[in-house]
Amino acid sequence: MTEHDAQPRAQRDQAHGATGGEAVRHDTGQGTARPDAGRETGQDNGAQVNTGSETAGVPEAAIPELVIISGMSGAGRSTAAKCLEDLGWFVVDNLPPALIPTMVELGARSQGNVARIAVVVDVRGRRFFDNLRESLADLDTRGVTRRIVFLESSDEALVRRFESVRRPHPLQGDGRIVDGIVAERELLRELRGDADLVIDTSSLNVHELRAKMDAQFAGEEEPELRATVMSFGFKYGLPVDADLVADMRFLPNPHWVPELRPYTGLNEEVAAYVFNQPGAKEFLDRYAELLRLIATGYRREGKRYVTIAIGCTGGKHRSVAMSEKLAARLAAEGVETVVVHRDMGRE
Repeated sequence: MTEHDAQPRAQRDQAHGATGGEAVRHDTGQGTARPDAGRETGQDNGAQVNTGSETAGVPEAAIPELVIISGMSGAGRSTAAKCLEDLGWFVVDNLPPALIPTMVELGARSQGNVARIAVVVDVRGRRFFDNLRESLADLDTRGVTRRIVFLESSDEALVRRFESVRRPHPLQGDGRIVDGIVAERELLRELRGDADLVIDTSSLNVHELRAKMDAQFAGEEEPELRATVMSFGFKYGLPVDADLVADMRFLPNPHWVPELRPYTGLNEEVAAYVFNQPGAKEFLDRYAELLRLIATGYRREGKRYVTIAIGCTGGKHRSVAMSEKLAARLAAEGVETVVVHRDMGRE
């Protein structure tokens, strides 16, 4: 990874957190990958989702793509939903099936802002299942592109998972866990037969399940990694949410230079002072290279968010300057990056 003199376009947001640190989003110029949501169906049922317009010049409503996630309790529905959320889908958990067409309608009215919707449904009663069947038939008549993902697992694996978390199966009632599993499997038999994708998670861990979902829904693009680069002062404590921490106290402190003391690492003179010190540029080059290696592993393991903390004594000079440069490097590599200066201005 090489030094980039030109900084990426940055948008400064209002600070977050109790200390009033400043947050900066480094725009990579890449949005969340979305399939073409503007497909025409040629249908207008006159009810809720209008796929055509009778008024000249009014754009046609874009019907969102829909994925319905269901399956056995304990088989990984929540993990599958989280994976789609990380891929940019709008995810709704435990939505009553009768409201699925309404959710599609709202997505169609969003002017393309909600192009892909994933709904997690939990079938626990016969009437509930009947509502789902009616909703699916309604969606089919509207020409909505929809897929059903069914999460399956063996009885032995499900029993082991419920016992490990010491929770009852939602359908076991006064019986055993296995009784609830049998009842749910029978209730879901027809839905499983209608599924477009069945994933057996009996021998899968969380990372392997995410990889399977990525393979089906990420398309040709690699799932996006989002990074937060946070400057902080060690005297105020380590950030509790940091995945990686680097210490800039090996560099001379601009605080002891009278003409630089009032300023922060956002000041050009302060940044120039920091990066003219022995080891500063070398650290930036090697740490950025290390982060490239780590980012590849994070993507492979299904991790989509990383917080990189850069610290100095007070979180005002060295850590701020280094965080800005590092964020620019990450943005140049296509990583969506936000900079947060947690302790700047705290003195």
